[in-house]
Amino acid sequence: MGRTRIRVIAGMCVCGAVVGWNARTDRDAVAAQTRKPITLTHVFTGPDGMSHAEVKQISLTPGGDAELSEMARVNGLQFRRQAPTYFQDFHPASRKQYVVTLRGEGEIELANGQKIVARAGDVLLMEDITGKGHISRGRGTEDRITLFIPVAD
Repeated sequence: MGRTRIRVIAGMCVCGAVVGWNARTDRDAVAAQTRKPITLTHVFTGPDGMSHAEVKQISLTPGGDAELSEMARVNGLQFRRQAPTYFQDFHPASRKQYVVTLRGEGEIELANGQKIVARAGDVLLMEDITGKGHISRGRGTEDRITLFIPVAD
């Protein structure tokens, strides 16, 4: 009787493990199908001479165990650290560039009052190199660390 009970319990454990494994696999498949898109905020000068922003989704192509975007043509990389008290009044971007926040928070403000918060992992494509530009400021309590990646001409 003892061995029979152990076999029944062992069989139940194996069945439970198989069901659990399949449920986890199903969740993983659903998660892979509903991945959060990769986005960037594109800041550009409109015909009115003012900076505008739009969120764009980055297109990805499956490739083996990963997905890849098209290769962007860039010509450098610069790290920047700014204090949370950083403030720069209206100015256009110094060049067309990607700005990737690695740590901390920053904010840009457009002339229409729209505020765009940049947190760790956020990507901005700054192309408002003419016109009134935008305000830049730090946020929070820690330094903001960013990567500036100039776009190649």
